[in-house]
Amino acid sequence: MSSSNLITLGWREWVALPELNLPAFKVKVDTGARTSAIHAHDIERYTENGIKMVSFSTLPVQRNSTIERRCSAPLVDIRDVTDSGGHRETRHVITTQLELADVSKAIEVTLTERRDMLFRMLLGRTSLMPDFVVNPALSFTCGRRSTRLLYSDES
Repeated sequence: MSSSNLITLGWREWVALPELNLPAFKVKVDTGARTSAIHAHDIERYTENGIKMVSFSTLPVQRNSTIERRCSAPLVDIRDVTDSGGHRETRHVITTQLELADVSKAIEVTLTERRDMLFRMLLGRTSLMPDFVVNPALSFTCGRRSTRLLYSDES
């Protein structure tokens, strides 16, 4: 893809993860992170029809711990990841569909505790290629979403 066809993202954006039933998730676009990461707690592994699966709970709305979603996906891998502070952690890895701007594609996501982080999801550089370029001076170049409306069934 030529640079003129790349979609410009800001340092924070709204994404949808439809396979996880997450219509709006505010992410920090993090070119320093190789893999994307999503907040997950109560992680459980199980097998369904011979497929290794993982289920987890997530808090999709920033600064709101009352809205919680239970998600499940096939388990792709379990791997050691080093965070920005140099701490190694073993994480479950899933693949899920990302919808951002006019792009819909499968991305790898690691599951980790991010409850105390400002952003409950990081969008890493492997998820950005080859479709996006990042301008850190911008925010929400692909529009905003109302979590109040999208998660109103949780109220």
